[in-house]
Amino acid sequence: MSDKASIKSLAFIFSEHRNRENAIAMEKYMKGLFPFIGIRAPERRQISAKWLKSVGLIPNQNLRPFITDLWELPEREYQYIALDYLIKKKKHLVEADIDLLEYLIVTKSWWDTVDLIASHLVGSLFLKYPHFIKERGEKWLNSENMWLKRTMILFQLKYKDQTKEQLLFSYIERTSHINEFFIQKAIGWSLREYSKTNPDAVARFIENHDLSNLATREGLKHIRA
Repeated sequence: MSDKASIKSLAFIFSEHRNRENAIAMEKYMKGLFPFIGIRAPERRQISAKWLKSVGLIPNQNLRPFITDLWELPEREYQYIALDYLIKKKKHLVEADIDLLEYLIVTKSWWDTVDLIASHLVGSLFLKYPHFIKERGEKWLNSENMWLKRTMILFQLKYKDQTKEQLLFSYIERTSHINEFFIQKAIGWSLREYSKTNPDAVARFIENHDLSNLATREGLKHIRA
């Protein structure tokens, strides 16, 4: 089955599961930013698993058009499916795919997609190609795009003892002044996750830095639990 035929088959499956009542509630939860088909997460995961099995491994030269074709479809479920595919196949990502990930971060941006891209895909690619941390990461951190900044705060979220502690702390120092909920929340979240690996370092960092109440509260959640 061709890539476009695969996407058409997914659209047909989705059409059979359309639920307007669910869609209204989901659109409201996402502040009306995106239309939804109305497929709740458990059902969507079942559909995704079966469909992805039928798709198999997309040749690398076809990956970007395949993912962007899904991404450009209006309903949010298609973006989720695109990320399901990339996360499942993330070991197959190559250097050139950094441009695709950047496109996905800055297009149809919201926390529900950006956080998956940051923690699963950018995190994986930066481990595989660490030169990107400086070459692409500095560009993202200095960008005016909030979601690129958030990505740089969160990309080590799943690193645990592989976390580059000073790098994480330096990114927080460089963004802690930004009066934006999604930046402050990301700072707190990254500190909270790293505190599961090194609580003493996180506690010292928070004590010695003037962080927002939100970042501090989130960062100390695991330590105070």
